[in-house]
Amino acid sequence: MKQYPFENLVIFKSEHFKIWQDWEVPIAWFFIISPSRKMRSIADFTKDESYEFVNLLIKTRTLMKEKLNINDVYIFQNEDTEHGFHLWVFPRLNWMESFWRKIESVRPILKYAQENMFTEDNIKQVNEYAKKMKESF
Repeated sequence: MKQYPFENLVIFKSEHFKIWQDWEVPIAWFFIISPSRKMRSIADFTKDESYEFVNLLIKTRTLMKEKLNINDVYIFQNEDTEHGFHLWVFPRLNWMESFWRKIESVRPILKYAQENMFTEDNIKQVNEYAKKMKESF
């Protein structure tokens, strides 16, 4: 089992949600938005959760563009996961171009990152950018 340098660095936390950097896939600016309570679907959100979720997603994406210069992201949510509802905000970075620009490219990118990006320099960079994002919230 891999030892992660940080326990899922939390970027932002509120009563209803948290935004965090996932260390299982050490890609800088790859953020996950997850609810505080276990649920299966966005359809399970209360009115307050719906309002906060949309605002957090907009803020996350805006900060990624303004502070981190991320021009493109993929946003994923699937309802058949054992982990319950969570949303991936997945950046498209220059080094990913060799993997194509389609949804099918994400799995090979994730696999590549897990197999090749647990380097000291990359972990340092991921942590640095996650902290920068946290400060911006």
